[in-house]
Amino acid sequence: MKKTIIAGLALIVFASCSMESLDSGYMRDGDYYPEAADVAGLPASPGEGGGDNGGGGQAGVITAGEWCDLDNWDFWGHLMTIEPVGEGEQQIPDYGKMAADWGFNTARRVAVHVKDANGDPVANAKVELLDGNDVLWTARTSNKGNAQLWKDLSAPKGQESGTEGLKVKIDGVLQEGDAVVSTFASAAAVNEYTVTATAPEKSADVAFIVDATGSMGDEISFLKQDLLSILQNVRQSQSGVSLRTGAVFYRDKGDNYVTRVDNFNTPEKTSAFIKKQSADGGGDLPEAVHTALEVSLQSLSWNAKARARMAFLILDAPAHIDHDGVVESLQKSIRLFSESGIRIVPVLCSTGDKTTEFMCRDFAIVTGGTYVFLTDDSGVGESHLEPTVGEYEVEKLNELICRLIEDYIQ
Repeated sequence: MKKTIIAGLALIVFASCSMESLDSGYMRDGDYYPEAADVAGLPASPGEGGGDNGGGGQAGVITAGEWCDLDNWDFWGHLMTIEPVGEGEQQIPDYGKMAADWGFNTARRVAVHVKDANGDPVANAKVELLDGNDVLWTARTSNKGNAQLWKDLSAPKGQESGTEGLKVKIDGVLQEGDAVVSTFASAAAVNEYTVTATAPEKSADVAFIVDATGSMGDEISFLKQDLLSILQNVRQSQSGVSLRTGAVFYRDKGDNYVTRVDNFNTPEKTSAFIKKQSADGGGDLPEAVHTALEVSLQSLSWNAKARARMAFLILDAPAHIDHDGVVESLQKSIRLFSESGIRIVPVLCSTGDKTTEFMCRDFAIVTGGTYVFLTDDSGVGESHLEPTVGEYEVEKLNELICRLIEDYIQ
């Protein structure tokens, strides 16, 4: 099933295109977390007991769509530059301001593709963007040899600097010629480089970072079953890749916990952890997204030598944008995700609003990921936000995530 939803854009039409390791145990937010090997015995918090919020839950029910802004750069450029006008159904919101509010100015993009002498993509190569001796941005190539570098990412709109004389360094070797910068006014250009590289390990890390506050209660029992089926299916399909999985469930300050961590281990261990989780707490709309990202970087033992690292951020609420230090924390974490080659794939659930959507899309764009959103086709949960995207395919969420994992790993 295909859909075209361009919410809030009634006046225009777009064409569519497609680490720090855990010790044996530790305390956080008043809860003790054992080593991953013992996580099956993690005691549930009072009132949590691994319940399903009365919903039961069944895998393969929730529906979703995917939209990759990196592959639709002209579309994203229009959103970032179009002027807000009109009222009611003819209103065009200030999409550029939404992204600017989160402090992610993507107007200066350097897209890189790295291959070897045989023309095969080079995975996990360290790629740096330089202005003289200053390193502006660092990323690692995907399994397809792609990396995204950014100049002036934190600069206010209209205060970006020039793009002349930028250089690219790959695995410590300075490449010839100046880097071509893509702006919102131009089509995305790809900088092609051929290098001699060492193949990464045939391994991959996949983490699930899940909002477990009360507003997720209408869907979390189904999400849990989807995650369990995903872990089972991916384990069976990735016979040539050593796959580790992990999870971070989070709530908000003042709840009975802020984060719960299950370090990377086998999909069976991650499944045992997920089965014990349920939704509760929260209260106000924003949640501790920034803390969840910090903990995911600090307490999951990401393998720097793996060919792929992915983080599925499953949520329905934004970070506390109005709290001191939160935006700065998000900016720092997203930079570290990029430096570590961890691609964020946000999955936006039912109660998310437009500012949450653009926070999620910023995370995906900057780290080289893609954006996933739940749809109303399943009938599960409250009404879902209509995405501001072009044509997309409606899929079962568990099948979509399995497809993305295979696509990012193989």
